[in-house]
Amino acid sequence: DTALMLRYAEGDLAAFETLYSRHQDALFRYLLRLSMNRATAEDLFQETWSKIVRARAQYRPTARFNTYLYRVAHNCFIDYLRRNKRYSDYAMEAPEQSTDSKDEPEQQTEKLRAKDRLHAALRHLPAEQRDAFLLHEEAGLRLDAIAQVTGDNRETVKSRLRYAMKKLKAALAEPGDPQ
Repeated sequence: DTALMLRYAEGDLAAFETLYSRHQDALFRYLLRLSMNRATAEDLFQETWSKIVRARAQYRPTARFNTYLYRVAHNCFIDYLRRNKRYSDYAMEAPEQSTDSKDEPEQQTEKLRAKDRLHAALRHLPAEQRDAFLLHEEAGLRLDAIAQVTGDNRETVKSRLRYAMKKLKAALAEPGDPQ
């Protein structure tokens, strides 16, 4: 990815297309689950890629491209929150409901319930914990990279991730399951 970004900085549009196709789905999922609002996620997605495009000539590989991309996306989200100053009143919406049409109706229903439980559990996490969790799960970043993206130290990230996992596990547990 770093080599592709460097090629793009030199004018290779095919390199950008490869980077974009590689990262677009995971980046959008990260922004959607972070913002909990499709319209906001779409705006942040466009803003993130626009910043990548505008900064291509200044790009220097000081970290993996993936870390750089999610740092830009994270900063776009933080800027959005500052502009709107109303995170606690944030308009959260349910994610799109889709299932595999090959599943039996009972399986489809259970998948929808599981998605709803995950969405609700993510919505109730503190923003910092949700961000750490999504950077780990959606972006596949390790603790050190998450610390770079968020500007926090490694131990803080580790703690946030641990608390997020604990809260999500409890929220997603089926009634009657031992914890």
